[in-house]
Amino acid sequence: MISALLNSAVPPSLDHASRRNPKNTIRGCILCCLCLCASVFHMRRHIAEAEIQEATDDEVLTTGEAARILNSSRQHVVDLCNRGDLPFTTVGTHRRIRRSDVEALAERTLRLTRDQRRSLWLTYAIAGRLVAAPEPSLETAASNLEKMRESARGQAQSWLDEWERLLAGPVPVLLGAMTSRSQYGRELRQNSPFAGILSETERAQVLAAWHRYEDSSDQ
Repeated sequence: MISALLNSAVPPSLDHASRRNPKNTIRGCILCCLCLCASVFHMRRHIAEAEIQEATDDEVLTTGEAARILNSSRQHVVDLCNRGDLPFTTVGTHRRIRRSDVEALAERTLRLTRDQRRSLWLTYAIAGRLVAAPEPSLETAASNLEKMRESARGQAQSWLDEWERLLAGPVPVLLGAMTSRSQYGRELRQNSPFAGILSETERAQVLAAWHRYEDSSDQ
């Protein structure tokens, strides 16, 4: 095959000349080798450029960067990786995640069920109370958290640990986490320590408003 390539690369005039002068044969072979080397060089350059473009189009993220996109904690991203919900590779001891995989997961988690929308609506009302009266709201949540720990088991215990971290941090960070539409936010709301923040009357009013909103959205 190589011989065929070499022969095809030699111009007819050069091939005719090589029959008269053996030196032309050597010169022609050198010319063919140079042409082949140039072709291989250009091919490898194009492949490298394509790989660079692919890497640029699909950025590789750290777990912290992925957490910011998902509006979650870094530990939650690690848990997603360990459960197989988020593909990753390792560089040394560090996980690296493709942006496309993170964005695909974020897109899937944006769609909420009816019960999840209901829970989020109630959490908006709780967030409003938290903004209006931070200290008593946080105290109630901390007290509830201690009671919840007495019966918490398994994964629920991890979410209570996350709530404890959030309650001890800045209020804006807490508000963003508890009202997040991500899977992280949903898990938080499933283990919320804010029971009792709203009175029964207030809770009923909030749910009535939610039903009106849902009914109007379905039309």
